[in-house]
Amino acid sequence: MDYILVLYYSRCGATAEMARMIARGVEEIPGMEVRLRSVPNVSSVCEAVEETVPPEGAPYATLDDLKGCSGLALGSPTRFGNMAAAMKYFIDGSSPLWLTGALIGKPAAVFTSTSSMHGGQETTLTSMMLPLLHHGMLLTGLPYSEPELLQTTTGGTPYGPSHLAGRESNLPLSSEEKSLCQALGRRLGGIAKTLTGG
Repeated sequence: MDYILVLYYSRCGATAEMARMIARGVEEIPGMEVRLRSVPNVSSVCEAVEETVPPEGAPYATLDDLKGCSGLALGSPTRFGNMAAAMKYFIDGSSPLWLTGALIGKPAAVFTSTSSMHGGQETTLTSMMLPLLHHGMLLTGLPYSEPELLQTTTGGTPYGPSHLAGRESNLPLSSEEKSLCQALGRRLGGIAKTLTGG
């Protein structure tokens, strides 16, 4: 069965919640399944050794998860206007898939969470798009036919869903943010289904 890989990194839980909302949207597309995966932390001093299975949350992703997907939703909190190091580390290790062209022609989308309204949401989304373009993936965002893009006072961009987590990173997803995440899941799942002839 075709599946969308929803791959994320989350420290405070907001990006993980966004991933679950995107997964719900994908599951609305008949014949499409979801594979939720995360990436482990990295150490700034030396390479950290993590358990094979995380103590909670989604299992850690493997390159096989990425290789076998029909589409990808990639999510990370903002780190100085960029994706988090843990996600970058995983993506940097995907060179074997780039060498074989394993991801060429597959649809992809991105999502993020920030502590402040202007804390780099759009630059973080763009930073995640760049390696996907190098892989030959087909990027999809959110069209303005999604009314929440014009109504939101929290997160939400045409580049992909975003969330305003607040100074303490503890604000729940707004109704508009949830709706945009689910809309992205439906859009990504529908495009992947069309492309695979499902």
